[in-house]
Amino acid sequence: MAIAEFTIIPIGTATTSLSGYVADLHKELERHTDIRFQMTPMGTILEGPLDRLFEVIRAVHEVPFLHGAARVSTSIKIDDRRDKPASMEQKMQSVADKL
Repeated sequence: MAIAEFTIIPIGTATTSLSGYVADLHKELERHTDIRFQMTPMGTILEGPLDRLFEVIRAVHEVPFLHGAARVSTSIKIDDRRDKPASMEQKMQSVADKL
């Protein structure tokens, strides 16, 4: 399983507030019930098969355009560990075990 973190920034919007766009992104993510996601104040973390994560990020990238953004910038970070199973919880537990 891969873990991806992405940030989507709508550009060319009528206001500096982005919470409406974030809410729309959340609604789109909820439609993809086969992946896990966690929203944070600065981005969103996904967990699932790598090909599926790319599909979901592409779908979410389109959402701001559908709601009036003239331009969208999306940044993606991927952790694709293949030597042993990984998850969001496992990564956090590994750090906690060392504290």
